[in-house]
Parts: sequence; structure tokens; C-alpha cells
Amino acid sequence: MSLKESGEMYLESIYVLSRSKQPVRSIDIAEYMNFTKPSVSRGVGLLKEQGYIVVDKDGYISFTDDGAKIAEKIYERHTVLTNVLKAIGIDEETAAEDACRIEHVISEKTFIAIKEYLQLNMQI
Repeated sequence: MSLKESGEMYLESIYVLSRSKQPVRSIDIAEYMNFTKPSVSRGVGLLKEQGYIVVDKDGYISFTDDGAKIAEKIYERHTVLTNVLKAIGIDEETAAEDACRIEHVISEKTFIAIKEYLQLNMQI
């Protein structure tokens, strides 16, 4: 099942929030992403239907195994790409914004090559 960019952004947001705050609710996602509650409700519903997250009776969100793997992968892409852009002189805010766009379109093959290059040459 292929995940759209918006779904990836929701998973990454849930991941970031869950690293700093447990547990995560839809309202937390709405505030973090600056999205409306209905928009987040729809996004969360789709992720739940697709089997990436579960929502308990109190509205607390947690990842399924598949959801956690994908969220971690997206977050890694964001982090590595942000660091690469900062290393070549891009300011932090621009680097993070651009990395967010790149992380959804870059191929797995290219991302792996970037990571391998960094491990050999730059130690980022």
C-alpha cells in the first residue's frame, strides 16, 4: 500500500510528538501541524484504516509495527537531509523546510547513496 505525502507528514508528526510527549492525540497533531481538527481527524482516520496507527477509546494514538517503521524512516530522511543542507551552508529553517519537501520524493536508492556517502566522507 502506497502512502501519500500527506500521510507521511502525519506519521512523521505523530513520531516527533511521541518522542517528546506521550501519549499523542489528534488535537496535539492539529496544533503541531497547524491544521484544522477536521483535517487531522480525516488524516488520522485514513492512517487507522490503512493499518499504520491505532486509536484507543480515549483518543490516544499509537503506531502499529508497520506505522512505526515508516515513521522512523521518514524522520530519518528528514534529519539526514536537513543535516546535509545545513552542512553546505543553508540556514536551519530553510534546510528543514527543504528537507521536508525532498524527503517525500527522493528514491530509496538515492537516499541510501547519500547516507553511504556521508558515512564515508563527512560523518554527519
